[in-house]
This record gives sequence, C-alpha cells and structure tokens, in this order.
Amino acid sequence: MSVPPRWIRRPILIPAVITAAVLCVTTLPMWVLVSAALSPMVPGRLRPLRVLWLATAYLILESLALIILGGLWIASGFGWKIRAPWCQTAHYRLVRWYLWILFGEVRRVLRLRIEVAGPEPDAYPGHPLIVCCRHAGPGDSLILIHALINWYRREPRIVLKDSLQWDPGIDVVLNRLPNRFLSPNWGRTTTPRRAHSRDPEQEIAALASQLDDNDALVIFPEGGNFTLRRRWYAITRLRSLGLTHMAQRAERMRHVLAPRPGGLAAALTAAPEADVMVVAHTGLDHLTTVADIWRELPMDKTITMRWWRIPAADIPRDPEAQISWLYDWWEHIDTWIDEHRHR
Repeated sequence: MSVPPRWIRRPILIPAVITAAVLCVTTLPMWVLVSAALSPMVPGRLRPLRVLWLATAYLILESLALIILGGLWIASGFGWKIRAPWCQTAHYRLVRWYLWILFGEVRRVLRLRIEVAGPEPDAYPGHPLIVCCRHAGPGDSLILIHALINWYRREPRIVLKDSLQWDPGIDVVLNRLPNRFLSPNWGRTTTPRRAHSRDPEQEIAALASQLDDNDALVIFPEGGNFTLRRRWYAITRLRSLGLTHMAQRAERMRHVLAPRPGGLAAALTAAPEADVMVVAHTGLDHLTTVADIWRELPMDKTITMRWWRIPAADIPRDPEAQISWLYDWWEHIDTWIDEHRHR
C-alpha cells in the first residue's frame, strides 16, 4: 500500500494515536479485568495482560513523543530552524529516551535477554561507520538502533521502507533527522548503480557523504525480513537476470536473503573513509508472522548479536569485487546463524 502525502496522513494519524492513548488510559481498568479473565483460557503466562501492557505503553510513549515533537516544531520557529544543530540534538535525545523506555518494557514484559559479541561501535570513537545488518525477526531494527543510540552513543542515519511512515511518531521524527524512506522495490538488482528512474542510490550517497565522527549509517542490504518466499524470489530473480553463479551462492545460504549491493555500494563510494560494521543476530528469526509472535508470548528468549568491523582500507573498491565481498560476508553470517540459532 502506498503512503499518502504527509499533509494527508499526519492530520489523520497523529490525532488518532493521541485519542487512542487517552481512551486506552481512561478505560484501562476495564481492559485489565477483561485481560485477566481471559488469561487462564489462553496458553502462555498472562499473555493477554502482557499484550495489553505493551500496547498501552506504546500508545502513551507515542503520544508523549508526538506532543514533544509539536513543542519542538513551535520552538524551532514553526519549523524554520528544525534543521539547526540544537534542534537536531534535541530530536536525537527524544529518540534516545523513547527507545530506552520502550525497549526496557519490551525486554521486561517479554523476558528477553541480549548477548553481544565482537567489537563494539563505541570502540572506535571519532570515526564514521556504515552498519550493515541482516533483516529477520520482529524488532531487529529496533534493537539495532537502540544499541547504536543508547549503548554506543552514535547518531544513526537509517535507510527505511517508506511504509514505516504509517507510524506517525516514526514519520515525524525520522523525517526531521537525516534518514531516507525508500520504496521496498529499490535496489532489486545486482549491479551497484542504475542509470534509469529515480535514483535511491543517490539519496543514500547523499546521506553517507555527510557522515561525521559519531554518525552511523544503517542499511539492510536484504531489503526486507527473511522469509522462505522472499528467499525463493531473490534466487529466481538472480537466475532471470542470467546471474547463475550468484543464484547458486544464494541457494547455499539458508538463513539470509541474497543481499542487494546497490545501496551499500553507493554509501561506500560517498564515504570511502568509513569503516563497515557487519551485524548478525539470531534468537527471534523463526518468528515471521503475527501468529508466530502470539504463540511464543512471553518469549523468554536470548537474542545473540555479533558485530564484525571491517576497516575502510580492507574494503574492495572495484564494483565486481565489492559485490563478491558482500556475498562473502553474507555467507559468513549464514554460517554464524547456523551455529548459534539453537543455543
């Protein structure tokens, strides 16, 4: 579904979220009683109550964030100074606060634990980073951005699907910060640049060219969450383009999608001084539908994240070599997931 223009979606979605939050809070005792009555009839420990609490926490946080964003818009001269350094810093602090509280509640209510291995992004202060992460499971992007902004004090710049703008909080705050919302169809090619149509790679390059010492450009080369259907589609597309060797490599990877190199290549060209952090994770990747998530609540699981740092000097600059290098890393991630996903 295409995203309507902001002058249409925001006047509808922002009041809707705030109204839903007010209704939820004022009628919360009734919902608690209903959820408590349903809990003995539903498998899992207090599953309806946990879902109710997370939904309530989300609505309250989202509403508070939208009100604060409205205040920042007024303080910036009704948007005149919204890109000023002080205002950008205030927006990053708001994102930091929002994710810290939301992630804390999600981890507590769903009984999640996170283990991180490998060199951490804060181990290289004063150096821009391009962060490439696999995309699978619920909330992996949330966890990654939370880690970057709260644990490692980075200011992430994110390449996201434009459909995420249906969330008014994400829509407002991330459009005010240096991020890019792209169509999910972008980058469906194995060549690092395309000469036709609107160039998403140029937008990513513009984002990467402005990286400073505490920035981290976040990109998901797979373009979407891993599913068996998407894996089949990616392999079929490679074969239809005559890229048999790459299709064979993609077939050998069982837990990740064939990466799309276009966006990463554009970022590396625009920011040749940036190191690359490759991020893998496992723990929730078998949960691909709402039914899967509901069945597992409370999750009571451990999410394992692994970071690898590749210095800028070790990254190939030749386009073909760069594609092969990216596939090498995705094969490495696939092997790592196979070794750790059942622990």
